[in-house]
Amino acid sequence: MAGYLVDDTRKVTTHRLTEMKQSGKKIAMLTSYDYSMAQIVDGAGVDIILVGDSASNTMAGNLTTLPITIDQIIYHARSVVRGVKRALVVCDMPFGTYQVDPEDAVRNAIRIMQESGCDAVKLEGGAEILPAVRRILDAGIPVCGHLGLTPQSINKFGTYAVRAKEEAEARKLRSDARALAEAGCFAIVLEKIPAALASEVAQNIDIPIIGIGAGGGCDGQVLVIHDMLGLNKGFSPKFLRRYADLHTIMTDAIGQYVSDVKSCDFPNENEQY
Repeated sequence: MAGYLVDDTRKVTTHRLTEMKQSGKKIAMLTSYDYSMAQIVDGAGVDIILVGDSASNTMAGNLTTLPITIDQIIYHARSVVRGVKRALVVCDMPFGTYQVDPEDAVRNAIRIMQESGCDAVKLEGGAEILPAVRRILDAGIPVCGHLGLTPQSINKFGTYAVRAKEEAEARKLRSDARALAEAGCFAIVLEKIPAALASEVAQNIDIPIIGIGAGGGCDGQVLVIHDMLGLNKGFSPKFLRRYADLHTIMTDAIGQYVSDVKSCDFPNENEQY
């Protein structure tokens, strides 16, 4: 069944994403963490579904992405994959699963792919993780990079402020993006960097550049679904556009249910056997 605003119902692949960039078609990416949400997101025509380590925040209530484990991310990814027909499913590799050793990284990537059925993995970082990226790619696993604000490094940064505003950091980001592309990554997420820098990278690198808080010059955009649907009211960065207020809608609906139960209005005669 065709999704909303999507005529082409073929499975999205890394090759098709490259074709989209080359033809100037923008790429829509959203997170999902469970079967029911993934069905809706996929059916609406999203091109890439990210099983983000943001599940640590949205699903488990942690302050950072660091606590989520490989077992937990595999559980979420496996649930998402079952609900998806069209979108490319990318799974974040959790903190600690690829930074220690390239062999350890490829073992963990293989496990994620085997046990979840996802289509690719995503890693945060540039030159410092290239050995792990190359080893994972050598195993035949597609890799998406992630530069700019990398939440797994929040304790090093100490802030969620915009990255690469200074020339030295911008220069490193350009270099890291080229290195990831040359290594064979199929796409790179750029998070919370100046729009002009992100646009420059997108124009000078052949693989798709997906932005989050990186301006409209990227080849696509990604948001956390709990944020864009208004389920999470406590997070309101400049780059976030809320497309719904599900927090209020759900609160009102649940409140009405509670009221109906307590007043004996639910269930009525038509709602029982």
